[in-house]
Amino acid sequence: MILEFAIRRFSLLLFMLFTLSLFTFSLGYLFPGEPLTNFSGIETAGFSQSAELRAKYHLDEGYISQYLAFVGRILQGDWGLSFASGDSVFSHVLTLAPATFELAVYALLVSVIVGVPAGILAALSQGRWPDKLISGITLVGYSVPIFWLALLLIMMFCLQLGLFPMSGRISLLYEIPASTHFILLDVMIAGFPYGGQAFADALHHLALPTLVLATYPTTVLVRFTRDSMLNVLEQNYIKTARAKGLSRRQLIMHHALRNALLPVIKQIGLQFSALITLAMITEVIFSWPGIGRWLIDSIYQRDFPAIQGGLLAISVFIIFATIFTELLYTLLDPISRNQAHGKL
Repeated sequence: MILEFAIRRFSLLLFMLFTLSLFTFSLGYLFPGEPLTNFSGIETAGFSQSAELRAKYHLDEGYISQYLAFVGRILQGDWGLSFASGDSVFSHVLTLAPATFELAVYALLVSVIVGVPAGILAALSQGRWPDKLISGITLVGYSVPIFWLALLLIMMFCLQLGLFPMSGRISLLYEIPASTHFILLDVMIAGFPYGGQAFADALHHLALPTLVLATYPTTVLVRFTRDSMLNVLEQNYIKTARAKGLSRRQLIMHHALRNALLPVIKQIGLQFSALITLAMITEVIFSWPGIGRWLIDSIYQRDFPAIQGGLLAISVFIIFATIFTELLYTLLDPISRNQAHGKL
């Protein structure tokens, strides 16, 4: 049953990747300008170089041959050159993506640490003041636009109080070799130089963007966890266990909590995918050097190969994150395998 479900999800993954690659390939023709320039990133190619590029990209052949050649180049890491920098688009993705993933991972950790316990507390105190307080704060946090919240926190904590830096991942005073491009990991690999001050400075730069980015998924997890917990507490097996004399603590710890958190696991994975897109706004406001900010700058600069590569990288990650979450949830919840039987 598990193998059959994994095969169905793998088939869905292949279909989604095929659709994404087809859309990305079509962008070379949908963008303004020559398809040769959009695919290669070379704007001033001579006659002989143009002939070589046309042969490389199979532009004198049919669309199927061009698409197959395009997929082959994507798998080889040949994503063309950026108009703005002249460097490889794939190298930009490898350099900038860790900054985005790092920010998203820490925001997700904050969301889980805060959102899940708050949702459980709100469910266990339904109708009382903790539930009303948490629900009110959640409603406000869910309604506040992320860009407005970021600007408000910058004005308060950066400009007026001076407690946090406004931009960047680490101060220019510290020279940290970019081994993995994950700033905290690079500081640890470097052996915590400057007496650990570089690590503290990196955390200081990370704090405010993480808080802003974690606001939306935290509110979603609070509401989802609360509803899931309330739904489990109304089940017949909980009522039966209560009738047998189990204490409230035993009901929650041994029966309700375990079953209520299963749907939350799936929701956590979905929120991680949403964080990647929300990170684009956060990176622009805090000048965070990630792939989202680079993609938006590329849109302003009409850097078509970079736009194509950035969209491809973000979309592939979201697809893999969603499929992985589905598989993990199915492994933990056998009932979902029976419900998903016969479905893609």
